[in-house]
Amino acid sequence: MALRLINNALRRQLAAQLPRNAQVGSVASIHTLDKIGKREIVGFGWNGTACYADRVDYPMPAVRFREPNNEINALRTKEQGDWKKLSPQEIKALYRASFCQTIAEVQASTGEWKMHLGVGLIFTAAAIWIAVLMNLFVYDELPITFDEEHQKAQLKRMIDLEINPVTGLTSKWDYENNKWKN
Repeated sequence: MALRLINNALRRQLAAQLPRNAQVGSVASIHTLDKIGKREIVGFGWNGTACYADRVDYPMPAVRFREPNNEINALRTKEQGDWKKLSPQEIKALYRASFCQTIAEVQASTGEWKMHLGVGLIFTAAAIWIAVLMNLFVYDELPITFDEEHQKAQLKRMIDLEINPVTGLTSKWDYENNKWKN
């Protein structure tokens, strides 16, 4: 009973903190409202969160880019009338109040790929140097059985013992003529 009373009291307190125009439960919540400040919520948003992001795949963010000031508010009231009365500078100012970048600016190349390529090449060079140093200072010399003479002797022994004669290496050896089958 006491927990229910505390829970209801907390809900009333949080509801009193929300602005009246906020969409409770869908876009706005207490933690996102703290982050967006006084910016206006104008849509559902990406994944239902009230955040701003310039994205080509989601071109309409949930909140406006800038907080309203006197100049922007005056342009918004003028916007309610005939758009032909707005100058191109005023239209651009209205656009920049809602969006940080145009679609062309978002799609423009930033050259970030150069940094990623450089970091990748640095790590590749470091890996090559580590491999070379490991071969020089850590690993022992190859065993004597890796030379060509010992490998030929091992192959001859495998043929003599007829190891895996059905599908293996010796299945390709002709024992009558002592040569490889064609």
